[in-house]
Amino acid sequence: MSYPQDPYGQQQPYGQQPQSGAFPQPYQQQYPQQPYGYGPMPPQNQDSGMAVGSLVCSIVGLVACGGLLSIVGIILGHIALSKAKRGEAGGRGMALAGVIIGYVAIGLVLLTVIIVVIIGISTNWRGFR
Repeated sequence: MSYPQDPYGQQQPYGQQPQSGAFPQPYQQQYPQQPYGYGPMPPQNQDSGMAVGSLVCSIVGLVACGGLLSIVGIILGHIALSKAKRGEAGGRGMALAGVIIGYVAIGLVLLTVIIVVIIGISTNWRGFR
């Protein structure tokens, strides 16, 4: 006695029609497979190199260089912000953080210089000789 189906009861792989002699499906129309989710993302310009450079320069200028590198961070941050505003680049948040940290670093350096000058003037520069 011959069996038209697989003797082990295995099912057909997905998307394949049953072999001749097997039980036909009541509906033979197949619909195209829809992708999951919302489809492909639209291409976004993720050129955020200046924003990253701004953030890194500002942080390094704050921590190590006495504020000199923060000037570079401020300049790069303003350029990156203008590019992000025009839609040419991403990284607006990093650029904004770089500008803010850069200005804070410059402010701390200026505050330190002002305090040193005030102490020097009030002591008649005796401690510096």
